Amino acid sequence: MKIIISFLATVFLAAMTFAQEESASPAESTAPATEEKASATVEETPASQPAEAASPAAVKKAEAATSPNAAASAAAKKEAATTTTAKPAAPTAASSGKKMGVREMEEKWEASIPSHDLTTVQGFVASDFVGVSSQGKFVDKSGMLAEYKKDKDTYKSAKNERLNVKSFGPNVTVVTGRAREKGTGKDGKAFDRTFLFTDTWILRNGQWQCVASQISKVKG
Repeated sequence: MKIIISFLATVFLAAMTFAQEESASPAESTAPATEEKASATVEETPASQPAEAASPAAVKKAEAATSPNAAASAAAKKEAATTTTAKPAAPTAASSGKKMGVREMEEKWEASIPSHDLTTVQGFVASDFVGVSSQGKFVDKSGMLAEYKKDKDTYKSAKNERLNVKSFGPNVTVVTGRAREKGTGKDGKAFDRTFLFTDTWILRNGQWQCVASQISKVKG
């Protein structure tokens, strides 16, 4: 009886041991498969391969755009475009300061008398000029220039001794002054003449013009 019980116990233990081995075997056999599947998933995921995501052409383009030479080239192109579009216009006569003011024109007018420079005076006088000459005559532009042409005296000097320049708005200027002229007349006699005058100037199309004048001889 003891032998039978002992045999049954041995069989029972063997069966239990075999059952335990069988139950452990599937777990061990599935582990490698699971690991292989996980590794396969990692290898096939595009996010896990950043080095292969960008093509060589894209990498070259990015490097060229960020290189110092590319930046310098872009800056040069921008500067050239700015220079072309922002090219300043050539200065006009009015903006370059070459236009004469009234005082300077009065000085040149008197200085033209010794050389009988008719062209200078003609350029200063307006076409609708009116005035009273030193001969006490009413004259227009042609009459004033005619008296100027008749002058055959020889001058040693002719200059303005006093000029009073007064503006009446941006386009009107009145000048009162005294001029002194020395020389020899066509009769051979020396002269020393002094004149008082009033000239009215108007700014037209950026140019001052004398539109009226009155001259009186007070000496000589």
